[in-house]
Amino acid sequence: MFRSCSRLPLVSIVVLGILARSAVAFVSRPTTAGSTRSDRLARGMLPNSLQGVIFDIDGTLADSWKLGFDATQSVLTQNNIDPITEEEYHRCTRYCTPDRLARHAGLEPGDAEFEAVGERLGHEFDTLYIGLVSLETAAFFPGIHAFLENLPSHLKLGALTNAAVAYAHAVFQVNLKNSERSVKFESVHGADDVPAPKPAADGLWLVCQELGVKPEDCVYVGDSPSDAMAAKNAGMPAIGVLWGSHSEQSLQKAPFDHLCRTVEELKEILPGSVPAAAAVVQE
Repeated sequence: MFRSCSRLPLVSIVVLGILARSAVAFVSRPTTAGSTRSDRLARGMLPNSLQGVIFDIDGTLADSWKLGFDATQSVLTQNNIDPITEEEYHRCTRYCTPDRLARHAGLEPGDAEFEAVGERLGHEFDTLYIGLVSLETAAFFPGIHAFLENLPSHLKLGALTNAAVAYAHAVFQVNLKNSERSVKFESVHGADDVPAPKPAADGLWLVCQELGVKPEDCVYVGDSPSDAMAAKNAGMPAIGVLWGSHSEQSLQKAPFDHLCRTVEELKEILPGSVPAAAAVVQE
């Protein structure tokens, strides 16, 4: 079926003032300062035994929103359904493909035709969407390729998307085929090949099982509130990235442990990472 800190120690007012004036390196819960001390504190929120990193794909690794938006409009038009706005598209990317398409068709969960219409439109969308994947439509964000190539070799990599698993493999095929260094995702899954899509924990648990690591020794990186919810449901920390489909305000409300504005910041948070050569900034 398609589904497509502990508290900080007391410090003097003077020290607090210095920290407050520090440049913000990344957004972290519960602190948001960018000093070296705060960086260490934030990194300490991830498990010292970190063994795996699992990534969402659209809006996290791949700059593919226009591909998804255009394919959605095409499917809606072919089915005599009113087109949607870019805002509506971004807002609904937190849902798996059939749920998203059913909502775009004006249906809500509980409606008699919600599942059937969602499945039908989702199938049409996936058939079109996957065939259009290329470096022009679903390239990695600037800095992501180098980031993946330079992650510590002991970290196992996995991916979980609420799109179809065939789409995930297509994105990796076009982006990683010319890698100077081997980047191997040992477990890749989509909403159509896991027991339940995000925000359920099932997909992350399956990826962890295939990577041979415990959920508490992994971190999930994504751009959607549902990514944070899935990670928490699975018992692992979550890092949110701000260059995807969702606003900083919406991600602040989600249970992310960190929010990153750039790839450089993401590298700084992961234990053992090295400085990035490039960064992504999404206004």
